[in-house]
Amino acid sequence: MTDRNLLMIPGPIEFEPEVLRAMSIKTASHVAPNFIETFGNCLDMIQKIWQAPTGQAFIVAGSGTLAMDMAAANITEQGDKVLVLSTGYFGKRYKDIFDRYGAKTTIIETPIGETIDLNTIENELKKGIYKIISITHVDTSTGVLTDAKNIAAIANKYNVLSVLDGVCSVAAEEIAQEEWGIDVVLTASQKAIGVPPGLALLVASEKAINVWKNRTTPVQNYYADFANWLPIMKAYQERRPSYFGTPAVNLINALEVSLKQILAEGLQNRFARHKNLATLFRTELKKLGFKYVPTKDKHTANTLSAVYYPTHVNGNDFRKKLAKNNIIVAGGLLPEIKEQYFRVGHMGAVTENDIVAVINAIKKSI
Repeated sequence: MTDRNLLMIPGPIEFEPEVLRAMSIKTASHVAPNFIETFGNCLDMIQKIWQAPTGQAFIVAGSGTLAMDMAAANITEQGDKVLVLSTGYFGKRYKDIFDRYGAKTTIIETPIGETIDLNTIENELKKGIYKIISITHVDTSTGVLTDAKNIAAIANKYNVLSVLDGVCSVAAEEIAQEEWGIDVVLTASQKAIGVPPGLALLVASEKAINVWKNRTTPVQNYYADFANWLPIMKAYQERRPSYFGTPAVNLINALEVSLKQILAEGLQNRFARHKNLATLFRTELKKLGFKYVPTKDKHTANTLSAVYYPTHVNGNDFRKKLAKNNIIVAGGLLPEIKEQYFRVGHMGAVTENDIVAVINAIKKSI
């Protein structure tokens, strides 16, 4: 691309023109009939994309961290035992969030680039002390993909609530929330959902909602409390006006367009497209001698690549050369190896031509 930069970071991503146009239309009232219909449509479509037809969808103005916060705030009470699975920076963040609400957390961390052994998880849950397990599906700091399906199965075996941080996976990596028995799946708008930053999205199972309803103490976060948002979501889904906090009207207009595009593509087609593009990128970079942070292909994400710089390459100079070739990538995030690697997002509207453009720019920059 020569006329503009190609944004290939792990979010915000490149957005479809139709999505951006939807943001630019005149702002409507949040209780106007046409907006109520749009919001209701979005909630309906989220249930389809999450594959959670009986789950309760939430759309709230905020970031992915807010979605993480909402999940923890509503199902956690003082002293609850929480098992946090961490494959990088964002697993550790979830421990901090649960700790804030008084949980007694145990964290299982992996060596950099590794995924979490299922037997280790089961042996911990066998102790029978845990209420909640949190799973980072794709940690954006390492590009490691966890086996969410089988982890959720273990959680269900021991009657433990499961929370899936899908910020860097929903709508690109396979997730079937109800079939897999995951209680909360959350994400943010600016990743594979394909909408500019500003929306926290999550779906809670009936089990998770009942845990919230049966709390013995108030939710310790006013803005995140399901008590404030659940009536709003139900009203919009029933196409009735309601109000707690003003929704991000123009972002939700854009969300409706993007969700329709996702469903029109078809979930299985979309998952396959992301896998094919990620495989193309990984294969070509391996030919150039690059190595990846994830240690095995089978637990390498399809939404982004975390790539070590070759030993002779200065990371800052490399990224500057890419930028001069109109390609913007992200530096490292995990503190232990921050200066040793870079990250390339390839999710949402990304095409094979985009991948080829990045590969060609990398060839010129090493």
